[in-house]
Amino acid sequence: MIEGNLETKRLEYDPRSAVCIMLVSGGYPQNYDKGFVISGIESVQDSIVFHAGTAFDDKGRVVTAGGRVIAVSSYGKDRDEALALSFKGAGRINFEKKYFRSDIGKDL
Repeated sequence: MIEGNLETKRLEYDPRSAVCIMLVSGGYPQNYDKGFVISGIESVQDSIVFHAGTAFDDKGRVVTAGGRVIAVSSYGKDRDEALALSFKGAGRINFEKKYFRSDIGKDL
């Protein structure tokens, strides 16, 4: 856009659906504790894990360092498949006081 040649660019479209589940520290968005060791990240398959509120402790372990800790994002042929993959990935990651909403992507 800054170069003024947007019309020369090709827009690519991905027909898949995507769903993101945010793992947060218990108590978020109010008061929450930090420094809990996070495990299971390496066991997540078929999803993309984005670190948000994480850090390394003095032993080199990944720990919680914020309210919004990790986002688990997945593609699927439709919303239900993407949702199932994100929930599966979210279930593999563990830390004390982990919380995520179970109503994400559901019809209300």
